[in-house]
Amino acid sequence: MAAMSPRFLFVGDSMTIGSAGEHTWRYRMWQHLEAVLGPGRYGIVGPRTTLYDHEAGAPVSTAYADPAFPGPARAHLAGWGEGWLHMAPVVGDAVAESGADVLLVSLGLIDLGFYTNSDQTVENVRAFLAAARAANPRVRAVLLPVIPNVRAEEEPPFAAECARFNELLAKTVADLDDGASPLLLASPPAGYDLRTDTHDGTHPGPSGEHKLAAAFATALHQGWDLGAPYRPAR
Repeated sequence: MAAMSPRFLFVGDSMTIGSAGEHTWRYRMWQHLEAVLGPGRYGIVGPRTTLYDHEAGAPVSTAYADPAFPGPARAHLAGWGEGWLHMAPVVGDAVAESGADVLLVSLGLIDLGFYTNSDQTVENVRAFLAAARAANPRVRAVLLPVIPNVRAEEEPPFAAECARFNELLAKTVADLDDGASPLLLASPPAGYDLRTDTHDGTHPGPSGEHKLAAAFATALHQGWDLGAPYRPAR
């Protein structure tokens, strides 16, 4: 059973931080948590709050699509162009300083696309989890595999590398799962369509945001009986 008042930390790359003018899947997840847990019965924490601004070339925007998205709920540890490689050295401090005890992690595509192969990326997954557990030995984590993307659709070798990483990630979650610090592997979003669920074949549009939030909500509910099935807010 999960803690009564979990403190969630969203960790991710450009698909998680989002761009100026977007809602983000983090917003959809906040709506879900408000509905199924209720105000004051959970927290969203993290050292960052902004969106990426393409004109500035930096994560300096506060222009969320819904300006009523509360400031505290905007917290995250996500960055444009950042992957497991970048988050492994900083997650420990983020967990320690925020008191996070549930990590919702969507990483891997940027690593495989620009920085590391599947074997190297999994080593960074292990380093990330070790650092998070050093900061909080009872931390829980839900890890999302690399989801469909346009580069994998267009480049069979890259698709194979994504598939191999996802296999290694599943094995790593099974190997490192621990009763004191449990891990869950989320299922890729059901029916994810690059043409309708993304802006550009990679970054989620509104329907994609809902599907990403649903993937995490489903894992939390089915794995730890935390929350309820995902129902998109109107």
